[in-house]
Amino acid sequence: MTKAQIVGWAHSRFGKSGTPDVEGLLAEVIAPALDHADVPARDIDAIFVGSLNNGLSSQDFIGALPGMILPELAQTPAVRLENACATGSAALYAALDHIEAGRGRIALVLGVEKMTAIPTSEIGEILLGACYRPEESDVQGGFAGIFGKIADGYFQRYGDKSEELAMIASKNHANGVGNPYAHMQKAFSVEDCNRVSDRNPYVAPPLRRTDCSLVSDGAAALVVAHENIARDLRRAIRFRATTHANDVLALSRRDPHAFDGVRRAWAGSLETAGMTLDDLDFVETHDCFTIAELLQYEAMGLAAPGKGGQVIREGITARDGRLPVNLSGGLKSKGHPIGATGVSMHVMAAMQLAGEAPEGMAAKKAEVAGVFNMGGAAVANYCSIMERAT
Repeated sequence: MTKAQIVGWAHSRFGKSGTPDVEGLLAEVIAPALDHADVPARDIDAIFVGSLNNGLSSQDFIGALPGMILPELAQTPAVRLENACATGSAALYAALDHIEAGRGRIALVLGVEKMTAIPTSEIGEILLGACYRPEESDVQGGFAGIFGKIADGYFQRYGDKSEELAMIASKNHANGVGNPYAHMQKAFSVEDCNRVSDRNPYVAPPLRRTDCSLVSDGAAALVVAHENIARDLRRAIRFRATTHANDVLALSRRDPHAFDGVRRAWAGSLETAGMTLDDLDFVETHDCFTIAELLQYEAMGLAAPGKGGQVIREGITARDGRLPVNLSGGLKSKGHPIGATGVSMHVMAAMQLAGEAPEGMAAKKAEVAGVFNMGGAAVANYCSIMERAT
């Protein structure tokens, strides 16, 4: 069990923001997170900022921006981290390590991305930076093309699972209706998601638009503190386990359907926590594409290889199921501003565990949570097991 605990947070509305840049997005969450934690800026020992950027923003050196937004933070050591779509979790884990190592007592974790300020046609090329370009950069459809190939190979091996993917999309959109921070708060039926049409065309066959997460702007923040400090604050969420497991970047050098890094991340955290999936009350997982969530069902141990579709068909991951998944709406409905996503997922789980989740997305039982965030096509894999401390 780690000694660093979450003591406060803040979250912007995800979507197409009128805020012009990453500095403005960060300004929406820094002061509110400190207020929520009841921690003054002068007590922050270090700042960890997650942002992919890679051309999404002309402003780089993003780790230095908090000191521009809040003068009290200008001389606080700060660093920016990047680990593809797991960038936010990389920032959080670095902050936890900082406190565990005794280098500081309280840290501010930020995740941010401004994605909608550039043409959509350029975003796909930027995101392909998270694949192995010597082999995969000619894939059509941007990063959706990478997961389209994964889905197509899975279908060839185990049969067409288009309807099951539509069921995952519909579930997550239904959950997102109750999340005021979500990019798209609109429900879609399974039929809507399964039907190919002008409004739901193929993006990278067999993946349709409703199988793909949204291009979003947004920011999220966490304040983490040593347990000796956390016990005197208003709330504290502790980590029973944190595991980071990597896999080979190139899909040609591994079974792309096994999600072995995902499996090892989940297995490592459950073993460290001394738990099984049955001990979890809900999970926030990385549904960048619906096929990713289906494969994660198998990798985390809910189903055998090729049987992930049965999980959604049996309602196991539904809001009222045995293990609700993505009560926030997931990336599919909440949105996916790359650098903010991992921080956002931990904020959503912390809200639930603290009893502070918006009424429309609150879990029926929220004592233990699993959070899984991945970078690339299951390359950088982060799994957290969390519970309320106070």
